[in-house]
Amino acid sequence: MLLIISICIYLRLKKRKEKREGDEIGTEALQFNFNSIKVATDNFSEANKLGRGGFGAVYKGRLWNEEDIAVKRLSRDSAQGDIEFKNEVALITKLQHRNLVRLLGFCLEGNERLLVYEFVPNASLDKFIFDPMKRAQLDWDRRYKIIVGIGRGLVYLHEDSRLRVIHRDLKAGNIFVDAEMNPKIADFGMARLFVLDQTEGETNRIVGT
Repeated sequence: MLLIISICIYLRLKKRKEKREGDEIGTEALQFNFNSIKVATDNFSEANKLGRGGFGAVYKGRLWNEEDIAVKRLSRDSAQGDIEFKNEVALITKLQHRNLVRLLGFCLEGNERLLVYEFVPNASLDKFIFDPMKRAQLDWDRRYKIIVGIGRGLVYLHEDSRLRVIHRDLKAGNIFVDAEMNPKIADFGMARLFVLDQTEGETNRIVGT
C-alpha cells in the first residue's frame, strides 16, 4: 500500500513539473529581445507614441519583417509587479478571437516590461465618435457591424473562452477598429479572471495591465 501511495505521489509531482516546464517554454517562445523592440519603436520616440494608459505609454513599432506592432511600455513606478505582468501574458495568449486585440509577445528584461500587440491601424473608437470628420465614416451599417463585433467579443470573453473574463473597463477608448472597420477589444487593465466553476463573489484575483 505504501508503495502504491508513493508511486501516485511521484506521478502527480512529475505531471505538475511537466506542466510547469511546458508553460515556461510556451511563455519563452513569446519573449522579445529588448533591443529589437527598441529598434522597432525608434528608441520609443515621441513620433511613434500612440497614447498612454493607466500603467504606461503605447508606441507603434515595425519589426525586422515589416510587421507593424503596438508596444505597451509599462511604467517603472507602476503598482503592477512581475507576477501581474506574467499573469497578463498567460491570460491574453489563451484568448484568441477576431474581435480581441491579439498579444504577439512580451519583453521582461531588467526594469523593462513590455507587451507587444498586433497593430490596429484605425485607432480607437472614441477617435471616431468625437472627431466630426471621422464620425462621418460611421454610417449605420458600420455602426451595426461594430456593435455586433463588440458583442461577439464579449460573449467569447464571458462564455466561450477557456477562461471566463470580465473586462471591467470597457469603453470606446478600449475598442480599436481595424482597416475593415472590425472592432477589437483591448486593454484588460481591470479584467477579473473567473475559473469556470467560480462565482463573482469568490474571485478576488485581478490580472492584466
